[in-house]
Amino acid sequence: MFSRRTDWELTLNRLTRVQRELLDAGRKVLDLTVSNPSRADLHYDAPSILQALADPRAMDYDPQPKGLRRAREAVADYYRKHGDIDPESIVLTTSTSEGYSYVLRLLCNAEDEILVPKPSYPLFEFLADLQDVKLVAYPLLYDHGWQIDFPSLYQALTSRSRAVVVVHPNNPTGSFVVGEERRALSEFCRANNLALIVDEVFLDYGHDGKARPTFANNQDVLTFTLSGLSKISGLPQMKLAWIVASGPDEQVAAALARLEVIADTYLSMNAPIQLAAPVLLHQRHSIQPQLMERIRTNLTELDRQLAQQQTCRRLDVEGGWYAVLRVPATQSDEDLAIEILRKLSVLVHPGHFYDFPSDGYLIASLITPQEDFRHGIAQILKLLNP
Repeated sequence: MFSRRTDWELTLNRLTRVQRELLDAGRKVLDLTVSNPSRADLHYDAPSILQALADPRAMDYDPQPKGLRRAREAVADYYRKHGDIDPESIVLTTSTSEGYSYVLRLLCNAEDEILVPKPSYPLFEFLADLQDVKLVAYPLLYDHGWQIDFPSLYQALTSRSRAVVVVHPNNPTGSFVVGEERRALSEFCRANNLALIVDEVFLDYGHDGKARPTFANNQDVLTFTLSGLSKISGLPQMKLAWIVASGPDEQVAAALARLEVIADTYLSMNAPIQLAAPVLLHQRHSIQPQLMERIRTNLTELDRQLAQQQTCRRLDVEGGWYAVLRVPATQSDEDLAIEILRKLSVLVHPGHFYDFPSDGYLIASLITPQEDFRHGIAQILKLLNP
């Protein structure tokens, strides 16, 4: 009755089952995997946000496939510090996941291939399945920081390859695509007639406070840059994201014409959110400093505790919300995460959730409320340093 593309394993994974068991038994669990900023004890300007959603113009139905001009201009203004972005090159979506879906539908026939980084966010697998696309991984290597393994990227190329995905900065490694890598990526895509898909949801969260260049103005190859309110303004519930198309003029024009038809088929954006876009994007000016303060405080606390023991260390991180801990690989990462959860009531993610190549990795969120983070890390390090 059901399609093969949805033939997933639908039972809960072991870690989630244990978490449910503990919660059902009334045990409090310290969650060091917090990814929802709206539940991270931040201060939001709720009156301004809610007032922006009450714009009376929302009572008029004005279907614009790429999104209302007012909202696209607000997105273009967000990129102003990086240079001018034409609002006509922007297509609004309800989420970056929807943006990926649009772009995959644009570029790929069934069974075509997309090259994706590993380790990285596990959502790609589900998006690819739903679009009948195959994922081919290329590794990120760690050596005093993370780098793209370009020889492996070239080896991953086949006649069915259609695009390369990069996450800038990567989730969870927190590594940005640096200048030489950017040039090499463009050269690789241009030589092999591939598009570049760039996920920049964490772009604003460089830990050193320095702005990193966006790919939204990349002219070297056909590029689709994805981002949205979820991370930029800490508003995942507001469901506003976008695709920025850039590159050679002829390719961009052809891509946008087709994307407009895809978007017109669904018309998924709602009027109140689009009309509120300038206000919602403006919220980043108050939310991002709070998040950066949380990230830096937790990272400093993590380093302080790690300096007091010998067993574990953290890998270098440049941006984003996560820290990768290198721990003794005495058992699988999943077994270790379950042991930590059962014994300590502390939840962390095992590395295999993000396709780390071997055991010995745990992932913790740096936007966790500070006292929870301090206590949870202390418990974990005590367990791992008997």
